[in-house]
Amino acid sequence: QVQLVESGGGLVQAGGSLRLSCAASGHTFSRYAMGWFRQAPGKEREFVARISWSGSGTYYADSVKGRFTISRDNAKNTVYLQMNSLQPEDTAVYYCAADASVAVRFSEAYYEYWGQGTQVTVSS
Repeated sequence: QVQLVESGGGLVQAGGSLRLSCAASGHTFSRYAMGWFRQAPGKEREFVARISWSGSGTYYADSVKGRFTISRDNAKNTVYLQMNSLQPEDTAVYYCAADASVAVRFSEAYYEYWGQGTQVTVSS
């Protein structure tokens, strides 16, 4: 069982940066690959980034590649999403999620545990 709590969201101007954190409870955090997803108003939730359990593998949606960086600190049971050059189209609720499989998967259906989400709003 893994419980996830996101933080770090807020309001930022276009071109600005935010760093999201996702704190996990439980001693099995390092066994899970972690993902970030987002859901904008009126849209379906979409994949943003994924990191392997060791941190050696990272994957990004094309829309955020080169602007966002996912990382993790297994000693702190935390995964991060550094978001730079934010644009209004990045406005969404951001969720972190945990996937027990080592297979690289981007569909939300494969992620077992989810946080409650944190709002990111980018003004133009």
